[in-house]
Amino acid sequence: MCTLLKDLSILFFLLFSITVFSQNSSISKAKITMISDGIARLTVDPYSPDTSASKQIPGMVLVFSDEFNYEGKPDPANWTFESGFIRNDELQWYQSDNANCSNGRLLIEGRRVNFPNPSYVSGSTNWKTSRQTINYTSSSIHSKGKHSWLFGRFEVRARIDTTKGSWPAIWTLGINDEWPACGEIDLMEFYRKNYVPSVLANVGWGSAIENVAIWDSYSKPLSQLLLQDREWSRKYHIWRMDWTKDSICLYMDDVLYNCTLLKQTLNVNDSNPFLQPHFMLLNLALGSNGGEPANSVFPINYEVDYVRIYQKR
Repeated sequence: MCTLLKDLSILFFLLFSITVFSQNSSISKAKITMISDGIARLTVDPYSPDTSASKQIPGMVLVFSDEFNYEGKPDPANWTFESGFIRNDELQWYQSDNANCSNGRLLIEGRRVNFPNPSYVSGSTNWKTSRQTINYTSSSIHSKGKHSWLFGRFEVRARIDTTKGSWPAIWTLGINDEWPACGEIDLMEFYRKNYVPSVLANVGWGSAIENVAIWDSYSKPLSQLLLQDREWSRKYHIWRMDWTKDSICLYMDDVLYNCTLLKQTLNVNDSNPFLQPHFMLLNLALGSNGGEPANSVFPINYEVDYVRIYQKR
């Protein structure tokens, strides 16, 4: 009798859930999974944005989230755009036009274009001003001056384009000091490390040489991820950081990629850049470490489903 009641309860739950899903298009791609204990649970479609509420983590409170569940530009209360040629001899001109929120996610598009560089200076040897034309555009946003955090769990769900030339990133910088003494945490980078397409998780701080960082870095070749799941590049993944006063641990889909002890992350003046608040950056660079995109198909897309940050109560 108990077994029958249990089976009937599961059937009722399934029928009720299917009815709700059919009436609510925003979660119509959620799936019902029956596990061995006989309990029906929902799983998120890995090919679509997750529209469910942010999860609760015991002992922690959600202190920031942007779910990008709105239309138009990223919320200006949270994000600021970078503009122009910015860093690393990259090919893209950053502008706000390439980042838009729709269908429950932030879409950053890398585009091939051709128009004059407004910063061009004839005879200049500076890479930012020596280019006569702009051949690629993209977007980069950051929370500097609006939101910064010291310690906590950071979760970003995103889908990245692994086309040659693509260099998407989820990263943070400290609010004080110049790079690299400010400290850099790369929850996710994708680029061609030694010409091998790879997903990276890095922590960097200052060295005795100006503008040269000391890195604790981990890289996972894309080929290995595709061997495990040939659909990997078409799916959303969760990049996570657990940051405490003792360590920074970086994960992809709950798999630990890198863990850095903060007792080793000292700048030359013995300051520790990871004992200060950091702000977040989300950007899609093109070229440079990403590889030459001349023969790639455009647009190159970088989709961010959400940013969620938790801290201890």
